Amino acid sequence: MRFSILLLGSLALAACTTTPQPQAAPPPPPREVPPQVVPPTDARPVVTAPGFIAPQIMEGPGLGGIIREAAPTLLARFGQPRLDTPEGDMRKLQFRSEACVLDVYLYPLSPGAEPVATWVEARRASDGAAVDRLACIQALSVPR
Repeated sequence: MRFSILLLGSLALAACTTTPQPQAAPPPPPREVPPQVVPPTDARPVVTAPGFIAPQIMEGPGLGGIIREAAPTLLARFGQPRLDTPEGDMRKLQFRSEACVLDVYLYPLSPGAEPVATWVEARRASDGAAVDRLACIQALSVPR
């Protein structure tokens, strides 16, 4: 009888213990990925003097007489701007009509130089949707 009590006690105790679960394998060590070499592009800014970054200059048909022109030339072509916002060595001129809004960004091309137009953006005056840049330029140009 004593043996059967010991046997039942052992079985009851064995039922309470948990069976060890197999452990998950440790994650593989991280792979070493060689650094990617990115070839240089023309879109990167060019540093010509300490602290000076040359601006990106927009190119395209119909931008002659605007791109690389100083503010007096732009004022003669478009009239008085709605906004004339200087910020550091940059200047933004905004011209507006019922048809469209033209933002012209002027940056110096070298340290200490006079800012010239380097970028132009055009949008509809009513909702700000992009419009044809050249059509906006023509619509805003003052007749001579």
